[in-house]
Amino acid sequence: MQHLPDARCIVHPRGAPHMVDPERLVAGTIGVYGERKTYEMYGEIVPIEAHRVVVAEDEMWFELNGRRMQALHTEGHARHHYVLNDPASRGVFTGDNFGISYRECDTARGEFIYPTTTPASFDPDEAHKSVDRIMGCNPEYAYLTHYSRIPALERHAAQLHADIDAFADMAMRRRDHGDRGALIRQAMDDYLSMRLADHGFEGDRDTMRSILEADILLNAQGLVAWLERLEKHGG
Repeated sequence: MQHLPDARCIVHPRGAPHMVDPERLVAGTIGVYGERKTYEMYGEIVPIEAHRVVVAEDEMWFELNGRRMQALHTEGHARHHYVLNDPASRGVFTGDNFGISYRECDTARGEFIYPTTTPASFDPDEAHKSVDRIMGCNPEYAYLTHYSRIPALERHAAQLHADIDAFADMAMRRRDHGDRGALIRQAMDDYLSMRLADHGFEGDRDTMRSILEADILLNAQGLVAWLERLEKHGG
């Protein structure tokens, strides 16, 4: 087991170089959000000294001040992604590999959840594996980056699997269109709005769009990037 001093950080092997030299990380973030928005959200992104970086190998256990947590590589959302299995909280800290769930979308039917397929390395097959791997920890809760703790994970996992397939299908159906980015974005808008209405959300379409719009744009960009990788490799 790796004992982790407070001054160190845990990173996936693919992410370690970007922590020490964040130039590519910053460039990729600017590519998604634009320069102004990137610096508004994150400020100046500075390097981390190499001796403070602990590389998290798959299934490695860490001890954080007496609390054991396990790093699991889950690369459906991004190649440098990992989650933290935390038996003490009966949960998994899932990063972006167990979707997005905004509290504004909660209804009497519970939480509303959907995948995040943002650029630059979304992979549907790996996304399915990541959901299954998280569920393989037998968690009672998922601790989402966006946002907070959610229960009822069997239902959410089934929905994520369905949505991953639906997102991939909506991209493949439009891959040969010259304006496929706009078409995928509209299909994503229609799909998530319909799902949210079926979930019992009482707001109108404009209210839905105000909540979902940023993710619809980023998800569509990620699906276009996935199609481009398929084409580059003859898929």
